This record gives sequence, C-alpha cells and structure tokens, in this order.
Amino acid sequence: MNTFQAVTMNENDNVAVAIKDIAKNSAIELNHQNKTIRVLVVDDIEFGHKFSILPIKKGENILKYGEVIGVATIDICIGEHVHIHNLEGIRGRGDRVEQSR
Repeated sequence: MNTFQAVTMNENDNVAVAIKDIAKNSAIELNHQNKTIRVLVVDDIEFGHKFSILPIKKGENILKYGEVIGVATIDICIGEHVHIHNLEGIRGRGDRVEQSR
C-alpha cells in the first residue's frame, strides 16, 4: 500500500489532492477528520489534481478547502479523478452564486 500520497485541506472536504502522481488502481492511505482512511484510486491522478474520497452525486457540491469549488455534473465514485470532465466550476459565476452558499 502506498502511504501519504494525498491530503485533504479541511475536515469537510469530499475530495483529496494528490501530492505526487498516483497510478490507477493504487490503494492509498491519507489522513482525514483525524483518522487514516484508505481509498482505491481508480484513475491516474496527476500531482495537484483532485479525487473523490466520498461518493458525490450529480448536482452535489464539491468541497475543497472546506469551500464549494464546483458542482458534480455526473455521479462520482470514491477514488475517481475530479476535474473538468465531471465538475462544473461555480466560482466567479454570478448565475450560480446562490447555489454555492
């Protein structure tokens, strides 16, 4: 098992950030909410990119830094890459301000 290849920024986050490249099908551990969790990463994740640590349903907020950074455009399973193919950014969009609160 590869250890400490990702971090969460806030206890409310539902995504983690890779601190090094993570190969598809890697089982990793990371600290979240003061405990060690294990995640099977199902996609190749590049350094600095996000992956889900919880199931995220279509239309649900994606949380990083404890803040809403976007909305899931499809259901996202644990361990999936979270990026422009399944996330709609809402920052800076006046038409989506109410949904980010």
